[in-house]
This record gives sequence, structure tokens and C-alpha cells, in this order.
Amino acid sequence: MESEREFNFTQKDFKFIRDLVAEQTGIALSEAKSHMVYSRLSRRLRSLNIATFAQYCDCLNDATSDELVHFVNALTTNLTAFFRENHHFEFLANTLLPNLFATKTNKRIRIWSAGCSTGEEPYSLAMVLRENLPKTGAWDVKILATDLDSNVVAKASSGIYEENRLNGLTSRRMKRFFIKNRYTNQVKVKPEVRELLTFKQLNLMHDWPMKGPFDFIFCRNVVIYFNKDTQKTLFKRFADLTADKGYLFIGHSESLFQVSTQYQLIGNTIYQRY
Repeated sequence: MESEREFNFTQKDFKFIRDLVAEQTGIALSEAKSHMVYSRLSRRLRSLNIATFAQYCDCLNDATSDELVHFVNALTTNLTAFFRENHHFEFLANTLLPNLFATKTNKRIRIWSAGCSTGEEPYSLAMVLRENLPKTGAWDVKILATDLDSNVVAKASSGIYEENRLNGLTSRRMKRFFIKNRYTNQVKVKPEVRELLTFKQLNLMHDWPMKGPFDFIFCRNVVIYFNKDTQKTLFKRFADLTADKGYLFIGHSESLFQVSTQYQLIGNTIYQRY
């Protein structure tokens, strides 16, 4: 590793961190990610007043330390936006939800946003649901939103965003679903949206407490960081919690090709369980 860096960062340090990330999160870091690892974790070394990465690795090995949570939070990527990959939400509004509302006799709908980041995805789901819920009949709709990073889950749960995060939303949606703070440049999600959601911290590599079944699952731009074996295991677990003929939405650069045979591709990164 580069000697002119602020902190001594050896190949041994990087291997320890890469193995720990894989063990804790399933994320596979290539050699090309060493600069990213150094950059993100250097902030933790400064915060803890630690002089070398070797000492930081010792800290991560200490069972009495809570640094592992900060370590995972620092290395997980949280890029998101409201109505990102909008064709998924158009499919919801035009095809999936009308079908559910027409055929669901128990009026119960369960949704999971796995890898919800700072909340833009599940709030987008909730807005589409509010726009399309039938006027008659009491529907029981719940969205579970989970993420590995406890910091972003807390941010998502607050429902508070900088106003510029709403760029691209229609003025109608901004007016209906958000409250503007007149003293700041922030907005807050209205209760009619927030009440559909439950936010939880969850490591996809660990046990899942929920039983399902989910009518559809969003897991977008998450498995791209996992190796093929981990992806196969993960999508089997998703399939086991997906309702018969339920749906799975994945990211634009992801595919189930040679990963899962339990879903059928029916649209652009939209799959239906057999």
C-alpha cells in the first residue's frame, strides 16, 4: 500500500478487512476497492484516534468493542433517489397493483424493500400505493423496509429530507405527500405515507425474523456486491418468502441468469415467482 498515506495500510490489513466484510455482509471486495476502503475507514481511525490500520483491525477483533457496527456502516454504499428506475413504479401502478386489488380476497398486501438505504425507495412504494388504493374497502397494507446500515435506517425512519432530494418529483406528489419546513430547506414525509412503513436494521446474511409471504419484494442494486454463490443462496431465500405468483424487482445491472430458476423474467428487471 502507499507509504505517503496518513495511515499505514498494508496488504495484510486489506485482506483482513476484505475477509471481515465478506463474513459480515456477503459483499465481495476486489483489490480495486482498496483505495475506497482506505478512504472510508480513515475517518474511523481519526475518530478513534488510532494510528495504524493494524491497530484498527485489532479493535475490530475485540469482542467487547461496538466498532463492527461503524465498520459495516462505513463500507456499505447507499446511493438512492425517489422513484429511481421509474419503470418499476409504473409497472406497479399500471399492472401489479390493479391485479392485486382485483384478486386479493383477504385485502392484505405485504411488501419488502430489502436494502432500503435512506428510505427513498420504500417511500416511493408507499406513495404509489396511496395513489392507487381503492376508495372502498379496508385494505391491510404494510411495507417492511430493511437495510444493513443502521445509520441510514435511522435517517429513513425520520422521513426528513433536504428539499433538493425531491428533484424530479411532480409538484402534485410534492404537495400531497410532503410537508415543507418554512424555516429550513427540509421536507418531511406526511403521516399517510409514513404509517404504511416499518423500518428495521437487517443483515441479509443473517437470520430473517419475518415469515412472509410477501406479494412483492424490491431488492435493487444490492446483490451486485455479492459473489454468485451468495446470490444463489439469497434469491432462494427471497423465493421462499415470495407469495405464489409474487414478484421480485432487481437493479438495472443485475440478473437472475444462472442464479435462480424460481423466477420468470416478465419485464425489464421484473421477475415473477413460478
